[in-house]
This record gives sequence, C-alpha cells and structure tokens, in this order.
Amino acid sequence: MSQSLANAGPAAAPTAEMVITGDLRRPARLKVSDLLAWPQHTAQVAFECATSGVRHHRFTGPLLYDVLTDAVPDFDPRRRKERLRFLIAVSGADGHYALLSWAEIDPDFGRAPVLLAASLDGAPLDRAGSQLVLPQDRCGARYVSGVEVVRVDGRPPVPTAAG
Repeated sequence: MSQSLANAGPAAAPTAEMVITGDLRRPARLKVSDLLAWPQHTAQVAFECATSGVRHHRFTGPLLYDVLTDAVPDFDPRRRKERLRFLIAVSGADGHYALLSWAEIDPDFGRAPVLLAASLDGAPLDRAGSQLVLPQDRCGARYVSGVEVVRVDGRPPVPTAAG
C-alpha cells in the first residue's frame, strides 16, 4: 500500500547534476556521486577572495583531466599540437564561469591538478553541486561552485572582417 503524502515527510532536496558536453565522443550527465568513480585527489587550498580575504579549504574529487578524458575529446591524443587548440568552459548555478585551456590540465603540458570536487571540508557536495577547484591559483576567481556545464571546445576562432 502506498504511503499518503501527509505521511511521506519532507521531500528530499534534488541532487545536482552537471552536463559534460562539446567536442566529445561520449558526452555525459553526471551527479556528484558519479565523480566518486574516478581516483580521488585531495587539495588543501588557500585562496584570496576579494570580499572576504584569504580562505582555507580542503577539496576532494577527481581530476578534471580524468573526467574529460573519459568523455573522449574529439582529438587524436597522440598529436600534442592538436590538443592545444581545445578550450574548457565551466559554468556554475550562479552564472559564474571560468575558462581553461586543455594544455593547463594535460600531463604533457601544464599538468595542473584541477579538481571537480565532490566534497568540501569533508562535506559532500551532492545537493550544491561539484566545485571546480584550481589549487594553483592564488585568487579564487576561477573557482566555480555548483558546476552545471563543462564544455570542451576545439573549434578554431572565426575570423572577423577588418575595419
């Protein structure tokens, strides 16, 4: 017998999702819990926030590189120069977004340990959504909370008419 709505209790808050899209062979829709399928990395970070000074946090989650590699970017991984033309745009629930180059996260180039965090200071981010974390950045401006879309783009810039 089904439970009446009156007895069901408060509805659980929805679980945040993100879309991994763009020039990929295997685009995906992921929940924060899905991020636990990749090896987990922890970053102790201190970043300067313009409104509240220096912040210290511990983030845990997979490397952005691992998640995007699993989505199979539309380039030949053996061709280093081909990888250099790819950009990554990450946007959050609050409208904030940041751009990275593939070369920043690629082990053959910058090897930056950029995370898609699944937890912040030990608390899961299931409801708030993953956070983009750039431990190498002194300023927190490229940190994106509540990640909704990660777009990989390898299209060349469109030339404009001079004048």
